[in-house]
Amino acid sequence: MKRRTAREKALQALFQIDISNVEPSDAIEHVLDGAPQNDYLNRLVNGVVEKKQEIDQLIIQNLEKWTIDRLANVDRNLLRLAIYELQFCKDEVPENVVFDEAIEIAKAYGDDQSSRFINAVLSKVKQ
Repeated sequence: MKRRTAREKALQALFQIDISNVEPSDAIEHVLDGAPQNDYLNRLVNGVVEKKQEIDQLIIQNLEKWTIDRLANVDRNLLRLAIYELQFCKDEVPENVVFDEAIEIAKAYGDDQSSRFINAVLSKVKQ
């Protein structure tokens, strides 16, 4: 599985966890839909779940005139995913790749404003 696909599947799993409060392993299994397990997908989902409080604090600190609860579910979980990669996969994934992937995924799964919003928040987190 390509990393882009792993990121998209991770976003879907994180969305399920956020909305339905399912176990990470169940969410991963559901998004894989019979496909073989993927180490990077598992690392992303479990890493975000494990570091959620720390990641959410970074999001909260970098929002202007918004609360984390008001964010669209897709945007909130995509930010969590991208911030996890920025903070905890530094040696493995270059920053520009994290940004590009998050923006492209936002265009595919978010609304018209999502990609710009994701880019703005990630730029602040990176500083």
